[in-house]
Amino acid sequence: MREMVARTMNPNGMTEAEFNQASAATLARIEAAVESADLEFETPADGIIEIEFDDGSKIVVNRHGVAREIWVAARSGGFHFKPQGDDWVDTRDGTPLFAKLAALIAAQGGGPVAF
Repeated sequence: MREMVARTMNPNGMTEAEFNQASAATLARIEAAVESADLEFETPADGIIEIEFDDGSKIVVNRHGVAREIWVAARSGGFHFKPQGDDWVDTRDGTPLFAKLAALIAAQGGGPVAF
């Protein structure tokens, strides 16, 4: 019964435990892809990845537990991604997280990244 109440109260239908598990797996996948692409990055705190570029700019990816979203801050703006099926999609235009992040990294000078 509590599980049903938690799902009903949460706008994206995901419990906190489900969100933590899904976002941790997604952040780990991002870290692995960024590392494979030989990009510099730091994880200053749990749930935060800072991707650093040669020009000194950064892209910050973090989970936002209250909203149950993954947020991305890049030179071109801020983006929020909500869970949808097995993916995370931009709350504004529905673009999948990995497609948007790959485009943002390339636009900021990081080259291609395969997620």
